[in-house]
Amino acid sequence: MSPSTVPGHPAATAVAPRAPEAQATQAWWRGAVIYQVYPRSFADGNGDGTGDLAGVRAHLPYLHELGVDAIWFTPWYVSPLADGGYDVADYRAIDPAFGTLEEAEALIAEAASLGIRTIVDVVPNHVSDQHVWFQEALAAGPGSPERERFWFHPGKGADGAEIPTRWVSSFQGSTWTRTTDADGTPEEWYLHLFTPEQPDVNWTHPDVRREHEDILRFWFDRGVAGIRIDSAALLVKDAELPEVPADPADIAPGEHPFMDRDELHEVYRSWRRVADSYDEPRVLVGEIWLPDAKRFADYLRPDEMHTAFNFLFMSCPWDGPAMRASIDTTLEAHALVGAPATWVLSNHDVTRPVTRYGRDDTSFAFEAKRFGTPTDLALGTRRARAAALLTAALPGCLYLYQGDELGLPEVEDLPRHAIQDPMHFRSEGVDPGRDGCRVPLPWTADAATSYGFSLAGQPGADSSEDGGAPAASWLPQPAWWGSYAADVEAQDPASMLHLYRRAIALRRAEDGLREGGFTWLGRSEVPGLDTTSGSVLAFARGDVACVVNLGRDAVALPEDAEVLLSSGDDPAGALAPDTAVWLRLARTDQP
Repeated sequence: MSPSTVPGHPAATAVAPRAPEAQATQAWWRGAVIYQVYPRSFADGNGDGTGDLAGVRAHLPYLHELGVDAIWFTPWYVSPLADGGYDVADYRAIDPAFGTLEEAEALIAEAASLGIRTIVDVVPNHVSDQHVWFQEALAAGPGSPERERFWFHPGKGADGAEIPTRWVSSFQGSTWTRTTDADGTPEEWYLHLFTPEQPDVNWTHPDVRREHEDILRFWFDRGVAGIRIDSAALLVKDAELPEVPADPADIAPGEHPFMDRDELHEVYRSWRRVADSYDEPRVLVGEIWLPDAKRFADYLRPDEMHTAFNFLFMSCPWDGPAMRASIDTTLEAHALVGAPATWVLSNHDVTRPVTRYGRDDTSFAFEAKRFGTPTDLALGTRRARAAALLTAALPGCLYLYQGDELGLPEVEDLPRHAIQDPMHFRSEGVDPGRDGCRVPLPWTADAATSYGFSLAGQPGADSSEDGGAPAASWLPQPAWWGSYAADVEAQDPASMLHLYRRAIALRRAEDGLREGGFTWLGRSEVPGLDTTSGSVLAFARGDVACVVNLGRDAVALPEDAEVLLSSGDDPAGALAPDTAVWLRLARTDQP
């Protein structure tokens, strides 16, 4: 379905393709704005309640108008959806809930015609328990070659009833599940760092390495510009299966039993060779959660990944000294290897900024998520607007999770029976899980079409699959969802959507924000700008300065500065608390 089939819908706006020079450089990824699409929740083209590729294709003009350079899709492959698609059964086929391979190819081409590249997810640590390899391994039995592609292992104790290790799952609980033979007799255990439906593959096996390189080529040959690598630091395991020491200080760098092992780097060097073999080299983006900045940067050496997500900054509290330290650590680590930093405020796993920044504890940690945590949405929204300008002004690549440009809050009152995230169930109901940031987007104020999430049933659109009204969205939307709808915000110059559109446009138009260096500012550099309290962050990029007030009192701004963009009201010489501003300074000695 084309965008023009839904008159009056935000996706129906006619737009011209972006100028070719916007994509001319092979290093486009160094300063790109990349928009994350969680397909189940973006837009539903056929009215079955689940987002799909038809919905994304209909909204490509919206993403073009927003100004993004690329779309990153979370897994769209065939999957039983035990973990939201991160349990992949077939990498070479699109899940029927989302569409077909032909639709994916059309989407990639249509996005490219608008100057938007496509990045897809690959999950190399594990597959679905429905993957043909794992089904073959179960059928073949202990000692078979088929099982060598995974981590099957006898249990401990006389009858093998004890788990091989006490490694803890990323989703809490055990990392081992015992199998049974045809008559129900217990036999070997298999390793899964996530859910039992996600068995880990064995990266010492040549089939595993060969298969994943073939998967890269399969998607690169279809025009995909890059790969986002899920759980990128977890692939390689110590074959001796030692326990994880209680004290992290007892683990030598590179010798953790299943995380950040030195052997990983050869895997990504081989992937880089594949990516570099194309006329326009493809891009590798890592999901790497590591506290050691040097170990993190090692993955970004010139012959490995191009970029990796900056979780240090994303998890940082709304605190001036903490954010400054995070920015410094990030820039210094990336400078060691000549890689661009990435800046991200949230994703499909993380509490949305509007909600998080309104809490007493504004940092993020998975283990801290609980039901009933209070938040001040007005405060969180002010801070999220300021954070949008802060991240958009920093040097490097900017990631934006779908709906954050609308200022969507986390939906924290989902009915318990509607929750689907395995993190909730494996915590025995203590952790609310990640579904609150995955609620389907509101495109219009019309509740009858799931706030425009379903294109079926709208004027000029195709009817739903069953010929009736569109189905309810796969996760329930709150009654107040329509006030955040894209069509509502498109008409409001003070909305979060307008703020993001203007920030991204300025980021592209201003030489300083595109190519300028980075220098912290204070009174010695800009008379009248006081940053001594630590609650004010100010830095220059070319002739553009970004000033963020994270304190409780207004701060004076330079009198001769031109305001380019503010996250709040017109500063009029003073910047209010929890507000950011971009200025053009009346100076000639900018870095």
